[in-house]
Amino acid sequence: MKARLGIAPIAWWNDDLAELSDDVSLEECLRQASVAGYTGMETGRRFPMDMGALGPVLAKYGISVCGGWFSGLLLDGDIEVEKERIAQQLAFFKAAGAPCIVYGETARSIQGVKSAPLATKPKLTEAEIAAYGRKMSDFADWCAGQGMPVSYHHHMAAVIETEAELDLLMQHSSVPLLFDAGHMAFAGGDVMRVIENHHARITHVHTKDIRRPVIDALDRTRESFLDAVVKGAFTVPGDGSLDFEAIVKALAAKGYEGWFVVEAEQDPKVSPPLEMAKKGHAELLRVMAAAGYEVMP
Repeated sequence: MKARLGIAPIAWWNDDLAELSDDVSLEECLRQASVAGYTGMETGRRFPMDMGALGPVLAKYGISVCGGWFSGLLLDGDIEVEKERIAQQLAFFKAAGAPCIVYGETARSIQGVKSAPLATKPKLTEAEIAAYGRKMSDFADWCAGQGMPVSYHHHMAAVIETEAELDLLMQHSSVPLLFDAGHMAFAGGDVMRVIENHHARITHVHTKDIRRPVIDALDRTRESFLDAVVKGAFTVPGDGSLDFEAIVKALAAKGYEGWFVVEAEQDPKVSPPLEMAKKGHAELLRVMAAAGYEVMP
């Protein structure tokens, strides 16, 4: 069983909350990730979408592109328009040898709206999820046919947030799945059951941990997703409330091989990115060994 360990730049600079960003360059971000032991990084706003510019910087620190977010609008949009919107990133990721594009549905989402309480998230009927699933399947099939698969990110404050919503999307689509332990736990789902039910679809993993006391204390009728982030709802493996040894062992038992990416947005002044990156990497090395994974360089 083989695994690779990556990290997202959101620990250094938050694309939704500029105030939760460390004042570091792309090169310094990559340097710190390399020092912490990671060999992959997902893309962020300071990444040039050009391997001619990015490639030498990545090579300097032994880092490869291990994914990256695409803000999809397919729920309310046209598939041909979405093909045009993703085309540049698709070509860039192919050139970078990335494993996938992380598809996040942002239509109707309140994840980036600080004034929108968690309880006001958009909700779809099963019929609406079924229709959406068909569109997503067609789009995912097209992307794969272009040589770059997508992996669907269930996400707090978006249309596919809860375990029940994810179950329906999986039932009514053929899209590959990005499993994010932190988002599913925050949404009240059973992370182990999600692995059991949908392991055959999991193509990418985000190892986001949660601080359960912070989440349990939220007033979801008044506080937003971004409020929760500011309060420290998320953190790296080994610093929060989830049992990543059990999670990783469950993924190993189902035959998952590929990237495990630390993606934990929090205040860099409270939780210094390099220190947290090292803590997450150490915990992942521990649980990977316990689960029988060989961590590849």
